[in-house]
Amino acid sequence: MRNFDELSEREILALAIGNEEEDGRIYADFADRLREDYPATASVFSEMAAEEGEHRRRLIDLYRGRFGEHIPLIRRQDVRGFVQHPPVWQSRTLGIDAVRRQAQAMEAETQRFYRRAAARSTDASVRKLLGDLAEIEAQHEHTADKLVAQNVPENIRHEEAEAERRLFVLRVIQPGLAGLMDGSVSTLAPVFAAAFASGKSWDAFVVGLAASIGAGISMGFAEALSDNGSLTGRGAPWVRGVICGLMTTLGGIGHTLPFLIAAFWTATAVAVVVVIAELGIITWIRWRYMDTPPVSAAMQVGFGGALVFATGILIGNS
Repeated sequence: MRNFDELSEREILALAIGNEEEDGRIYADFADRLREDYPATASVFSEMAAEEGEHRRRLIDLYRGRFGEHIPLIRRQDVRGFVQHPPVWQSRTLGIDAVRRQAQAMEAETQRFYRRAAARSTDASVRKLLGDLAEIEAQHEHTADKLVAQNVPENIRHEEAEAERRLFVLRVIQPGLAGLMDGSVSTLAPVFAAAFASGKSWDAFVVGLAASIGAGISMGFAEALSDNGSLTGRGAPWVRGVICGLMTTLGGIGHTLPFLIAAFWTATAVAVVVVIAELGIITWIRWRYMDTPPVSAAMQVGFGGALVFATGILIGNS
């Protein structure tokens, strides 16, 4: 990598051209990725991409007049000090707020670059253009917010926020909740059956650990293979599978860990308290994200948990 201070005027202009082209393509990628779920915001980034294209054209015209037709390929990653932006195409999901924050960071970074470049230039025309672009980028540091205010009415912003919330529920909350419920409830029977059958904390812990990890692997594969997300909009299957598998394991491990306590009845009492806490968390998630009335959610989750818990105790004592 080269230091910025080591670049010649020709190289600085080439880097500026590359930056504008890259920024324009990033904004175009934002627009393309957001168009299906957030069409109003997508139009904002299409406009920003067009502006970056105009900046690029002005820089190329100046470069041709000074240095000819060949523009060397100099990229951000070739020069120290630039922020490396994650490729948009590698992102499975894009949140509106995260995209706007990245756009603001890009504009601020470009503004600082043009100011430093203008300060180093000795040619009047180059210095003037770079200074003008720095001023434009300074005005554009809040471009995303300004364009949103102009192009995205409050009701559209509310609709997009609701759409983003729905996608979050589909892609994160639903697989996570399914895993947590399965891990917290389905492992109750084997854990407490082993506990009361053996009367030993360690035996219950081993069974609970095996049941939790096994259920996590099973639920993870089941979630990942159930839907590729292409029609339902539920996102990448492997991401949902990982979320579901981890939450399943976590749900089972929660009431398994108390059985590391050697005293059997103490371990059992702590495990029961953990189970109640797990069912409370599940109830809260269903109320908060799934619009289930809290009393109804508590009764449903509590009834299911009690049945499985009783099953484990009955089998363990048989």
